[in-house]
Amino acid sequence: MDKLTELSEQLAKLLLQQQKQLAVAESCTGGWLAKCLTDIVGSSQWFERGFVTYSNAAKQEMLGVRPKTLLRDGAVSEAVVHEMAIGALAHSQADIAVAISGIAGPGGAVPGKPVGTVCFSWAVKDVSHHQDTRHFEGDREAVRRQSVACALQGLLDVLGKG
Repeated sequence: MDKLTELSEQLAKLLLQQQKQLAVAESCTGGWLAKCLTDIVGSSQWFERGFVTYSNAAKQEMLGVRPKTLLRDGAVSEAVVHEMAIGALAHSQADIAVAISGIAGPGGAVPGKPVGTVCFSWAVKDVSHHQDTRHFEGDREAVRRQSVACALQGLLDVLGKG
């Protein structure tokens, strides 16, 4: 079984057991995380919605990311993914959200943020928020695949079964 499928199925079971709804806010993964989750039969019981906010305008309009945060920290930053995750919770009925923004390559690197830099935020409504930045190796597909796996593992960890 593919690692993404395995992680998605583990997450599905946990969300069902805990009776929680999930929302995702994706940038560099372009909906790949939502696709993995909705490949699971019965995902409508726990997958509330997904936001693909590739542009800065979409991050602002759909998730309420503040323009000053984007200007100050850039789209690939823990501050922005934090606001994306909070926005996903605010604009959904979800109990838990994950946000992803990164530089999948091959271009797009900026000083201090090389290709493969990906920021994550996991947020549980009224409970906790956690951000992390990772650096993944490989081509565009490899970076995106590793990002989806990291987001899924982070959700499992946040829910207490990682």
